[in-house]
Amino acid sequence: MTKHVLLVDDDREVREALGQTLELADLEPILAGSFVEAKDHILKSFDGVIVSDVRMPGKDGFELLEFAQAQDKELPVILLTGEGDVPMAVRGISGGAFSFLEKPCSPKDLIATVERALKTRTLVMENRRLRREVETGDAAARLLRGTSQQAARQRDQARAVARTSADVLITGEPGVLTPKMAEVVHMLSARANAPFLKFPAASMTPENLAAALRDAVDGSIFLDEIANLSASAQFALLDAMEDHDRARIMAGTYADLSKAAEEGRFSPDLYYRLQAATIRIAPLRERPEDIPVLFRHYVDIACEQSGLPIPVITPEIVARLMAQDWPGNARSLMTAAMRFAMGLSDGEDSRVADLGLNEQLAQVERSLLIAALTRHQGNATEAAKSLKLPRKTFYDKLTKHEIRADDYRV
Repeated sequence: MTKHVLLVDDDREVREALGQTLELADLEPILAGSFVEAKDHILKSFDGVIVSDVRMPGKDGFELLEFAQAQDKELPVILLTGEGDVPMAVRGISGGAFSFLEKPCSPKDLIATVERALKTRTLVMENRRLRREVETGDAAARLLRGTSQQAARQRDQARAVARTSADVLITGEPGVLTPKMAEVVHMLSARANAPFLKFPAASMTPENLAAALRDAVDGSIFLDEIANLSASAQFALLDAMEDHDRARIMAGTYADLSKAAEEGRFSPDLYYRLQAATIRIAPLRERPEDIPVLFRHYVDIACEQSGLPIPVITPEIVARLMAQDWPGNARSLMTAAMRFAMGLSDGEDSRVADLGLNEQLAQVERSLLIAALTRHQGNATEAAKSLKLPRKTFYDKLTKHEIRADDYRV
């Protein structure tokens, strides 16, 4: 159950006393002394409830109720009334308030009413989440393809990070499609119905960064290759991240940000702030078993877009594809798939085109052995188990391919 309670009362002593009561009940109060202070917290994405005094200088509790209803009709608002204001509070109920309490209210009544409202809100937010999943499907399963353990781990990471409100750093080698991972995290999050905006970090100034944050309010911003963000924009971004009511920041990089921060080329404070939630996308050479799956998918897309018949992908072509290192990762595999779909290539790479089938299969075997050792951090026993090979056979193959397990220990 969500625990957030926006508590609005112009009387500081009353506000703080009620806040302490909520804290003692293991709830998380957000204190505001006026409509103006409260309104910035009242968003469709706010997962809590509102407790507000009716009589306040300036805009009162009824105006706050009206504002909350305009943002989200299913956001519970509990009105606090003084003596003689009960008829007014009843009018508030007919206007959409969840309930009302007469001041001074007992801690027991306050907590009971607030917890009922929180249960209602939790159910509303969960139903919305389920509705989004029905409408969009599981974005991680649809868009992050692959059968390897690394692919499954990346899907789990995307889902886990999406459930938080943390800013995200997505790392990987060139061509691993960091923007795609960012979009999946956005689609799986509570912000899915809000904007998702992408920008090359090198083009961002403090001014257009501020404009982007305004345009993506309640949504997410992805800054591609964050290492290229100027020093002034880094400072502006770090400053903006102090505001919790803003767009979620997601950044992608192929660079070693830790080294850049040590050498003074990147703000250490910004690096540590982004590092709170990190997703590393494994390169294709660490998960060669994903190459055939991705290649077939990219060929299908290329044929559909061009109105071409889907060609046959033979085992020999698959072997050739898996024998390559693919330094350009998914990007270069996409290019190869497009050429193959158009009949410009049979899936061969110039480095392996002249090899016979035995040599190609040997390269595939070597790639699978290295991938298993990488997954298990050089633990040969676990790597052998994952490939369902007897320990002796596994070591014989390592010797055959001149692979040392110690080279893959972390």
